[in-house]
Amino acid sequence: MSAKPRIAWIGIGKLGLPMAARIAAAGFDIVGTDVSGERIAAAKARSLPTAADSAQALGGASVVFTSLPDDKTLIKAVAGAGGIIENMPATAILVETSTVSPEASAEVAVVAEKRGVAYVRSPVSGNPVSVEAGSASVLCSGPQAAFETIRPIVAAFSKSQKWLGNSEQARYGKLAINLGVAVTSGMIAEALVMAEKGGITRHDMLEVMCESVMGSPFLKYKAPPLERNDYAPTFTCRQMIKDIDLILGACQATGVPAPLTAIMRQQYSALISRGHADEDFIACVKLTEEMSGK
Repeated sequence: MSAKPRIAWIGIGKLGLPMAARIAAAGFDIVGTDVSGERIAAAKARSLPTAADSAQALGGASVVFTSLPDDKTLIKAVAGAGGIIENMPATAILVETSTVSPEASAEVAVVAEKRGVAYVRSPVSGNPVSVEAGSASVLCSGPQAAFETIRPIVAAFSKSQKWLGNSEQARYGKLAINLGVAVTSGMIAEALVMAEKGGITRHDMLEVMCESVMGSPFLKYKAPPLERNDYAPTFTCRQMIKDIDLILGACQATGVPAPLTAIMRQQYSALISRGHADEDFIACVKLTEEMSGK
C-alpha cells in the first residue's frame, strides 16, 4: 500500500476501541464513532479522533471497519436502507470484524456486491488484552486483493492475518475456534475440580496441566486468573452463549453433529441462570465446583 488510507471505524466498544486505538497509534489516519456517547468519551480519552455519527465518519474514507454486537445490528447498520454500505464510497473497502453468522454475513455480501464495495470478512480471534498487546489473530475472507490492501492496517493489532477464501470462510473459521474454546473450557473445569477434590492444590494442578501434553497458550493464559479465582470478564458467559448459538446454527446448516457444543450450551445456560452472566466464560469452573459440592 503506497499511501496510507483514510479509515472510518464504526463501533468503538470493548473490542473495537482497542483495535482502532492501535491503528491510530501505528500512524494511520483513522476516525471512530459509536451510537454510545460513553464510548465516544472513552475514545477521546485515548486520543482516538472521533466523529459525531457514521455519516460524518464515512466522509472521504477509503477503508471502513465495523465492529458490531450481533447479526441484527450488522444487517441493519451495514446493509439496511440508509446504512453504511449505501453511504460509503463505491470504491471503498468494507472490513467487518464482528463474530456473526455466515448467513448474516452473506446478506451483507449481496448488498456490498450491488454497490460495488469490496467486502472483507475479518473476525478477530482474541480479546481486549490480546488486542492491546498486538497479539490477536485475524481471519479474513473475501476479495484477496482487498485483503492485501487492509492487511498492514489489521497488523497494527494482530500477530497473524490469514486469508481463507473468497466468501464466508472466515466466519466459519472464527466459529470453529470459538467452538474449541467453549469445549476446552468445560474440559479444564472438570479436570481441575476433579484434581482438587483428589487433594491437589489449584496452584499445583494448574502448573502440572500447563507443563503437560494438554498445555496450550489458552490454558497458560487462563491459569493465573483461575489460580486467583478471578472471573473478571475478558469475554462473558453471556457473550459465549451467543457465540455457541451461532456455532450450533452453523453446524446444523452444514450437517455437522456437535454434541459437545450442545452440552456446553447447557453449561452456560446454567451459569447465566445462577447469576454469572457477566463473569468471564471460564466461570464454568465455578459451576463444576457448585455441582460437585466443592
